Amino acid sequence: MLRIGYVRLRDERSADDTATLKAIGCHVVRAEEPAGPMTDESTVLTSILDFIGEGDQLVVTRLEHLAGSSRNVLGVIDKLEERQASLYIVEPEICSEGEGGRALRAALQAVLSVEPTGLYRRPRGQSAIDQIRALQAAGVGPVEIARRLGVSRMTVWRKLRDVETREARATA
Repeated sequence: MLRIGYVRLRDERSADDTATLKAIGCHVVRAEEPAGPMTDESTVLTSILDFIGEGDQLVVTRLEHLAGSSRNVLGVIDKLEERQASLYIVEPEICSEGEGGRALRAALQAVLSVEPTGLYRRPRGQSAIDQIRALQAAGVGPVEIARRLGVSRMTVWRKLRDVETREARATA
């Protein structure tokens, strides 16, 4: 069984995690800086999941090193199970195999049921203008448009004013 350690360097404590993973018997330890705030993009973790084999174990010191959401952590666990590998978390000590694994999955699914799904992301750029104009053309008022899109009323008014200004310049 190959034990592969993974560390996402987020704080001062993360640097110590590399030494911890080596001390508990990880054959390989990979670390990376997160791509940006609030992102789960991880090229190192993706390559580990592509490489890991049957009977191998991915080891992290804390669950937060895998992803920022329960959905993404469950995705990692699913990929490991597809490859017949497992996840071992040092703090708290839990493995994705057996009873602990079932408890971990149940807890993550419970948290997932109350996590925001991303359905109400704020529209940005041209798509925001298109959505606002489509709702306005359908007879929806600015206050309702703001509520439906999860933006402020002022944002709706500004986008509509900007569109009107551009159209006026184009016709002049």
